Amino acid sequence: MLTVLIDYESGNLHSAEKAFQRMARENNAGEVIVSDRAEDVLRADRVVLPGDGAFPACAKALKGRENVFDALREVVEQKSRPFMGICVGMQLMAREGHEYQATDGLGWIDGDVTRIAAKGLKVPHMGWNDLVIDQPHPVLAGVETGQHAYFVHSYHMAVAQADQLIAHVEYGHSVTAIVGRDNMIGTQFHPEKSQATGLRIIANFLQWAP
Repeated sequence: MLTVLIDYESGNLHSAEKAFQRMARENNAGEVIVSDRAEDVLRADRVVLPGDGAFPACAKALKGRENVFDALREVVEQKSRPFMGICVGMQLMAREGHEYQATDGLGWIDGDVTRIAAKGLKVPHMGWNDLVIDQPHPVLAGVETGQHAYFVHSYHMAVAQADQLIAHVEYGHSVTAIVGRDNMIGTQFHPEKSQATGLRIIANFLQWAP
């Protein structure tokens, strides 16, 4: 069993790599590697797309690695292997991002990435916030409303279809925390920095068989 964290030079992968490797060891869930090679993505049983920074820059970096981008689409769309997007990696699942300029996403989730409209609150939304679970999901087994996760972001995904919104948080308004459909799930927060809650989500993902 192989899980590949895609390296497209859009974020520090060290903490995510360590958290996924730890949960893989503790749950007998195979090998976890970080790779920028299309051949590794194609042979992966699970794929993780992290991301930090601005949506347009991350989209450009991912699509600029044409072989890796094509391999990602093949394993997720055609081979239906489990996929997790983290932070901007989750935002890239959307139809379109509106940070600085309109930028196409992967189109996997019916929604657009827009700036958080938190009147009277600081943006970026940074720090701990309590999750509100909107619907059950296998990757959230053992995670309940009220448990908290660690966020660092100024934009969030406005999800058009209610069945693709898995969880949200309240920050001036409802802010998307988790999205998903079929073999795909994405977290706006950083599970690798979210202590016990985040590690549980990572462990569940490594054992998820959609």
